[in-house]
This record gives sequence, structure tokens and C-alpha cells, in this order.
Amino acid sequence: MNRMMDMERKVTKFGNSLGITMTDALKQIGLSQGDTVLINVNQTTGEIIIKKSTKVSLPNGISEDFMDTLTNVIEEYDQTLQGLKDR
Repeated sequence: MNRMMDMERKVTKFGNSLGITMTDALKQIGLSQGDTVLINVNQTTGEIIIKKSTKVSLPNGISEDFMDTLTNVIEEYDQTLQGLKDR
């Protein structure tokens, strides 16, 4: 079940950086200190998507470039692929 949570936070200065705190949200998606995340910034809509990284070791003969290209194709055609799956 997908459940969206609305949160409002103030941008704060952390040393020389700007940031926000969102411990509860990170815990809800299973993140803890030291985990690696993927951040997707949509400059058009102002949306930021944070996902837990699920990087795995690739089998011999499969390059990271291939996986990056495959991921981009899957993301670009996600709705089309979902439509095919649901037929």
C-alpha cells in the first residue's frame, strides 16, 4: 500500500551546507545512518525523490554502463511497461 505523508520542514544551515531533518520519513523507508541513497532532482517541478540504494554486485560480463542504460530505459518507459504487464 502506497501512503504519502506530508511534512513541512525549514531549511537549516549545517556547517557550510543547507539541509533539512526528516528522521521519521527516512525510518519509514528503512534508512538508517550510513545507508546510501539515490537522489533524483526534477528542476521543472521542484520535486526531489530520495530512494534507498540497492546497488548489487554485477555478474562478470555485465558493465555498470549497461545497467545504467537499462535503468534509464526502464524509468523512461515505466508506464508503457506497466501497461504491458497489466494486459
